[in-house]
Amino acid sequence: MTDDPAPPLADPVADALETNADDLLAFAERRVGRDDAPDALAEVMLVAWRRGRDLPADPAQARMWLFGIARGIVANARRGQVRRSRLVGRLRALTTGPPAQGAPADRGVEVRDAIERLDPDLAEIVQLVHWEGFTLAEAATVLALPPSTVRSRYARARALLHEALQPTRTAPSP
Repeated sequence: MTDDPAPPLADPVADALETNADDLLAFAERRVGRDDAPDALAEVMLVAWRRGRDLPADPAQARMWLFGIARGIVANARRGQVRRSRLVGRLRALTTGPPAQGAPADRGVEVRDAIERLDPDLAEIVQLVHWEGFTLAEAATVLALPPSTVRSRYARARALLHEALQPTRTAPSP
């Protein structure tokens, strides 16, 4: 007779976090930057542990639940970043002249800038679909909105992005 230790009890929160940690970290990196993303992920984990009883049993629902938590944490982090960026901008304006006219911007930067200029609700839908790989129905669950609302907002966001990314045309000279 061997004294095998009992297998550890399954922890659904730990399993869900382990399964989705890489995607949650990528989600945070794309929104708050590589430096602040690990802190955001740690906060997601802390909130998930605290609210573990609310974790859905279905893995797909659990994933969306975790991304809903991450969305709130990232929103808080972004507000802090905006405050810091505004302060840095004011300080930079005091210490330097106007920015130099440089080479044309990278298309990826143009797209990110166009997304940043969208209404935050529209930008979040675009990011969930294109950066995180959620369907519109899954994004609706993460955002706690009706799927029809997400579909119409997504269509509006696409139209606005299409317009924003069109090359500027200059009027012909007389």
